[in-house]
Amino acid sequence: MKILIISDSHGYDGHFFDILAREGEPDMLIHCGDVHGNGEVYRRAVSCPLKMVAGNNDMWSGTSLASEEEFDIGSHHVFLTHGHRYGVSYGTEKVLDAAFARGADVVLFGHTHRPLAEFDEDYGIWAVNPGSISMPRQSNGKPSYVILEMGEDEDLCFTIKYL
Repeated sequence: MKILIISDSHGYDGHFFDILAREGEPDMLIHCGDVHGNGEVYRRAVSCPLKMVAGNNDMWSGTSLASEEEFDIGSHHVFLTHGHRYGVSYGTEKVLDAAFARGADVVLFGHTHRPLAEFDEDYGIWAVNPGSISMPRQSNGKPSYVILEMGEDEDLCFTIKYL
């Protein structure tokens, strides 16, 4: 299974189509918020299952997206949030606490515009932020996204990629 994880597009979706051209149609698309609107561009672009949440800037675009979602990918329980309500700009502890309370072993979030994919040994949870496909803030200044691959053994492999 190949899952494309993106975030913080803010309505600037050109790079999304560049990613699709590079990666092909994923088995699932996940957007970690600051979509701008209800994500119709994504719904029309892919035929795979799609998970999206609202970010802190989506309230201005009249979105009907939920602020958080929980779902399973195989045997893995995922907590999806934009992250601004958990202070992710200052660290991952609060969002990891929230994921742990929900029984998740993966938390996906955005907001910082900087990619991250790390396994927290203390919580036993993957903390993953794909960065931003439109306004990156990390030192290389390149739009980023994450590819999650899960094999038949259900081991997870998160790869941060740049355009």
